[in-house]
Amino acid sequence: MLADAGWAEALSDALLQAGAWSVSVEDAADLQRDEQPIFAEPGEEPAVHEPLPPVPVPLWPLNRLRVLLGPDRAPKDVLEVAAGRLDRAPPAITTVRQIGEQDWVMASQAQFSPLRIGRLWIVPSWVDPPDPSAVNLRLDPGMAFGTGAHPSSRLCLQWLEAHVEPGIRVLDYGCGSGILAIAAAKLGAQSVTGVDIDPLALRVARENSRRNAVRADYTGPESLRSDGPSARFDVVIANILANPLILLAPVLLGLLADRGSIVLAGVLTRQVDALVRAYRAADPRLGLVEWGRDGDWVCLAGRRADR
Repeated sequence: MLADAGWAEALSDALLQAGAWSVSVEDAADLQRDEQPIFAEPGEEPAVHEPLPPVPVPLWPLNRLRVLLGPDRAPKDVLEVAAGRLDRAPPAITTVRQIGEQDWVMASQAQFSPLRIGRLWIVPSWVDPPDPSAVNLRLDPGMAFGTGAHPSSRLCLQWLEAHVEPGIRVLDYGCGSGILAIAAAKLGAQSVTGVDIDPLALRVARENSRRNAVRADYTGPESLRSDGPSARFDVVIANILANPLILLAPVLLGLLADRGSIVLAGVLTRQVDALVRAYRAADPRLGLVEWGRDGDWVCLAGRRADR
């Protein structure tokens, strides 16, 4: 069904309340020619520094809603209930398709194939490595963010491949699946620490490290200390979102060693200036610049100068 930007989100919520299993909202424009991506993150007004530019539009002018229903639900009835909650006439249902039984494990696995990023290969466990002599990361899609497919993850992996040297200490802040921490360890870092606020992510990261036969420590942020040179890191890498990165500037810089490098990702092109200003204000010795770009996503990197 189709809905304009004025009520697509409200209709989506009402459909879920009426019994839909899931609702996706997509640009109704032709997928090959005119579809326009919209990227946003919750609360694009940080409590400190300057607010990030607002999202230009909340949704597309015309949106396609795809609704998944259980077998005991009639599409017309669910739509009428949802539209009635909003005191609107229900939009026309454009297509109804029954989804038959299938092997969902195989269907899911078919979406993921080995991914090459320079010398690195991200290889699912059910596939043989295309190049056994390469730096292979065995990583399955799971319950924590990070498979290497997102542009921000790719940019971070490219930076690590180009800059990790033997003997350095690396902190992956917001480690998710542990993909960046594992890559740093496999590329020769002396010690690697991953931090996440989600206990499930920490558990998944530990399992992935064991699967890859690398040593990395994973902990919550409350366990980190920055009260001395030995507690600081040569590389601090954080692939999160722009607002948390701005709020975390004092924390991340406090964990960075003198002459250390910081890498920030999960940043859209329109958010770059705000990030650069925030980090330069927090530490004038940090030369933070755009290191790489992949579509709308940017990786920022900087090195702390000597005192």
